[in-house]
Amino acid sequence: MTESAAWVAYRRNVEEMRTELQQLPANTPVRLRKSTSNLFRPRQRVTGSALDATAFAGVIDIDAKALTADVLGMTTYEDLVTATLPHGLMPLVVPELKTITLGGAVTGVGIESTSFRNGCPHESVLEIDVLTGTGDVVTTTPTNEHRDLFFGFPNSYGSLGYALRLRIELEPAPPYVHLRHIRYDNVASCAEAIASICATRSYDGEPVDFLDGVWFSANEMYLTLGTKTATAPRTSDYTGRDIYYRSIPAQREDWLTIHDYLWRWDTDWFWCSRAFGAQHPVVRALWPKSRLRSDVFWRLVALERRYGVKQRIDRLRGKPDIEYVIQDIEVSVDRLADFLSFLDGQTGMSPVWLCPLRLRDPAAHWDLYPLDAATTYVNFGFWGGVDLPPGEQEPFHNRAIERAVADLGGRKSLYSTAFYTREEFASTYGGTTYDLLKKTYDPDSRFPGLYEKTVQRA
Repeated sequence: MTESAAWVAYRRNVEEMRTELQQLPANTPVRLRKSTSNLFRPRQRVTGSALDATAFAGVIDIDAKALTADVLGMTTYEDLVTATLPHGLMPLVVPELKTITLGGAVTGVGIESTSFRNGCPHESVLEIDVLTGTGDVVTTTPTNEHRDLFFGFPNSYGSLGYALRLRIELEPAPPYVHLRHIRYDNVASCAEAIASICATRSYDGEPVDFLDGVWFSANEMYLTLGTKTATAPRTSDYTGRDIYYRSIPAQREDWLTIHDYLWRWDTDWFWCSRAFGAQHPVVRALWPKSRLRSDVFWRLVALERRYGVKQRIDRLRGKPDIEYVIQDIEVSVDRLADFLSFLDGQTGMSPVWLCPLRLRDPAAHWDLYPLDAATTYVNFGFWGGVDLPPGEQEPFHNRAIERAVADLGGRKSLYSTAFYTREEFASTYGGTTYDLLKKTYDPDSRFPGLYEKTVQRA
């Protein structure tokens, strides 16, 4: 059978990428040159050589019968969903921000409201073409000779190689999602409900296909239960004047198109748009609807990091210095109350996103991101600036969070700043297993190591 033009172009681009890597100086680190990033790990310095990854964005093929798609690694989920929804299909897990890439979600670990039944994005991957530090492109699957890389790739953050193509599973996408916002007045009852819904995938006689929640305070939190549906009596629109997270306490049920449901958090970057004044009614009316996007807010954050205008104004106004706490962590559901109590006392941050997670395949073991098949976890997302006590400086709050998560037997995502010692890091994120993978697939350390990238910010 003759290959499609997309496959032919892909194979040509692979060879060009391999050639480019081989021609780069051997004594300098290599990283990808790309147009989007959702990392909150500012680099101390930008050194080394850059590989141009712009050719590796797009969908090669969708097999609606087999429920699979072949997707290039730099494809954003916005573009991936745009390609799959016309087929009535969607990825098994769609991370909440539009510019997260498929390769980034797999090598960096993603999560969303289907994770209580589908796990993380890497758990629906069937095979990956990986550009390794040796200049080879290997196809890794759960059963072939490179299965060690397949199970070690998630949470490696490009330190072992870069995903050029991924074959992923898809599932039917409904036209609409029916939402029920269930209030809980204490953490214990919320944790009990999470455990029950994850076990039965239902609530009050109705199936639950999507599950996440928001903690507003110790006596006000909500679980949002989403159910696939072919019809809807009405649909809401949270892409303009109305703000999604504010609707959660305001109404018991709601309906969204599947497209709007998948991107319900992107418009206001969860609730972080309030830091830019974008939720003020006057500002909201003037702010172009097309610019209510997470990547726009991310660019504003980058400008503040570079120029520090707000920081200087706050100091002139006598405000305390702040530490940015941009973190996602997860602990078992039975430690839900313990972590929320700690976080509230340490930072006072609110709201906090709650996203339940279970391992999809109990037999799978992901070496750099292991999960207990018998455990229901809850991911906590909390993002913002926190006042520093007099005399303290970064990482006062972030380091306390790392210690608390470790004490509770949990784990934190590495997309943001981390301050672990090398020994602490190795005990949680792969240790000798990672070292063996590094020696196998990047023996000359063409790519920065995992600790160097995520903690030392190389």
